[in-house]
Amino acid sequence: MSYMNVASDAVVSELPGEARAAFIKRTYVHVAGSLAAFAMLVSFFLSLGWGEKAMQLLAVSRWSWLLVLAAFMAVSFVANRWAHSGASRELQYAGLGLYVVAEAIIFLPLIAIAQLYAPGVIQNAAVITGALVTALTFIVFTTRKDFSFLGPILSIGGFVALGVIAASIAFGFTLGTVFSGIMIAFAGGSVLYTTSNVLHTYREDQHVAASLALFASIALMLWYVIQLLMSLGDD
Repeated sequence: MSYMNVASDAVVSELPGEARAAFIKRTYVHVAGSLAAFAMLVSFFLSLGWGEKAMQLLAVSRWSWLLVLAAFMAVSFVANRWAHSGASRELQYAGLGLYVVAEAIIFLPLIAIAQLYAPGVIQNAAVITGALVTALTFIVFTTRKDFSFLGPILSIGGFVALGVIAASIAFGFTLGTVFSGIMIAFAGGSVLYTTSNVLHTYREDQHVAASLALFASIALMLWYVIQLLMSLGDD
């Protein structure tokens, strides 16, 4: 019986081994597809010269970046709602696709700056991020530990981080290397949490939502690994 036709209310950890393995496979295939689509979109947007335009737009006013972040958060909220929707599979994929496009756009100025002033950083950051995510995923799948206790910590930490970022934009101070390191640790916690949820929390029909959550955590880590490498290069 196909999972497309019948959705079980049981969480993945309660499913038979074959069904659980199928869910995990579907989730990570979607994560890989999202990362590939993200990379292609970024490359395409850069080829159109949008990276330079994004840099110019953000240089107009420090409030420009705050507006971009607000728009990204609004789009992320909508994308997550769609991805978690039980109304239709099409709406779930629309949410995932919307989020991937939003991530590609918000990464444009950072990647354009990195290519201009720190050649090679993007490739190194991708390798480091991949290694960290692989190690954290290995920990979750080998220990089978439930990291759901990280949820409240990440929620509070996320609001604090947003406040610090907003303050840095409003008052014009640089967050620097230490903040990037802290945010990489935060993203690592998010990877642990979302990977654990893949095993313990999601239902059988929620692989699209699970893949969006994992993709978001990986993108967050990549962002701050790039920031960290650029800061270290400046030092």
